[in-house]
Amino acid sequence: MVIAVDADDRGNDCKVALLSYLGRKNVGYIDWSEFGVKDANECIIKNGVDGLIDAEDPECIISWDDTEDGAPPLARAEEWVKVVDSDGKVYEREVNSMPQWAGSCWYFLRFLDPHNTGEAWSAEAEKYWMPVDLYVGGAEHAVLHLLYARFWHKVLFDCGLVSTSEPFQKLVNQGMVQSFAYRNERGILVSIDEVEGDEGNYTLIETGEKVEKLVAKMSKSLKNVINPDDVCDEYGADTLRLYEAFMGPLTTSAPWNPRDLPGVHRFLQRTWRVFDSGFADAACDDIERGLHKCIKKVGDDLEAMAYNTAIAAMMEFINLATKSKIDLTVEQGQRFSVLLEPFAPHLAEELYKLCDGSDALAQLPWPSYDNKMLVADTIEIPVQVNGKLKAKAVIAADADKDAQQEAAELAIAGEINGTVRKVIVIPGRMVNFVVS
Repeated sequence: MVIAVDADDRGNDCKVALLSYLGRKNVGYIDWSEFGVKDANECIIKNGVDGLIDAEDPECIISWDDTEDGAPPLARAEEWVKVVDSDGKVYEREVNSMPQWAGSCWYFLRFLDPHNTGEAWSAEAEKYWMPVDLYVGGAEHAVLHLLYARFWHKVLFDCGLVSTSEPFQKLVNQGMVQSFAYRNERGILVSIDEVEGDEGNYTLIETGEKVEKLVAKMSKSLKNVINPDDVCDEYGADTLRLYEAFMGPLTTSAPWNPRDLPGVHRFLQRTWRVFDSGFADAACDDIERGLHKCIKKVGDDLEAMAYNTAIAAMMEFINLATKSKIDLTVEQGQRFSVLLEPFAPHLAEELYKLCDGSDALAQLPWPSYDNKMLVADTIEIPVQVNGKLKAKAVIAADADKDAQQEAAELAIAGEINGTVRKVIVIPGRMVNFVVS
């Protein structure tokens, strides 16, 4: 495709010419901005009239030596640059046709040394920073940006300009947030606003035809796109962030379910109430152990990008604090605020202020945990009679068999009718009295 535009107003005329041409073709189009002008032989004509020009593409042989005036090497191919139409009029091709992939394939290298005016990057900076630790992108990037970036990097490696053969150490393909859609009996997807009904019985409003509910990609045509502004207006931005992270593993696609939003919002409300109720002067051992367990779990899960289970660990801690009816200390509140900040930054900042925090929360160090605090002082074990649960006993975590049996006997007192023939003690697990 070759389009001629006026040189005095190329930007506007080019848009008009493109839209006019595309409007006459009743076919589907891929985004022109990304796929329309990729190669040097698909060029726009300068100094031309609106519309298409029939012209052949002659063989293009150019020199890649630098030019003093900074003109693209393609400008040297004069026979290719000059275009003659059927009326004998001469036009010029646009020679600045480098595809956008050329920049996006090595931008991460320029980021290493952005203020270097002598070279694209220094060898010292490249050796220090490369390769990139983590690449997060959709699976489609395997044949798009990731493919091109790896190719360019390998060329640079062969040229001795980079020290690593691969640009990225780890690749993560994130899942897609999907939505519910509906399909009629002919297998055609229909717009969500054309459907009525409840769970298991959906029909088209106009015809009454039954439709099937399924999970599909969000689409404007199906009108099943979720507007995040609406969620923020009703629940706040923190609830939106938290719900998206809590939907499931990062690499798994999952449907957006508005019924789950209130549950996430209630967790944030419970968290606020725990902090707003006041603070204790001394730390409760159970709360402190629970916080150390939470710190370890959230930290490990962040490293593994398991955000949903990190949030579950924070929910578990807030449930512990709520059920125990014991206030946190100011210092405990500060540590939990740091854990919450990556997921619900706005609420976390407010919680931190309640804890007399003066520094910027995002600048605080990540809290540490003590392995000794991850092990409970006491544990609860079941006590059975002839294999049936009769009671539970609380014992020291390091209790020996004799101490465990003694605690079980106290817990089961009055429940044994008969002669104890045997006592089975499984350390730290259970005690079973065999009675006849």
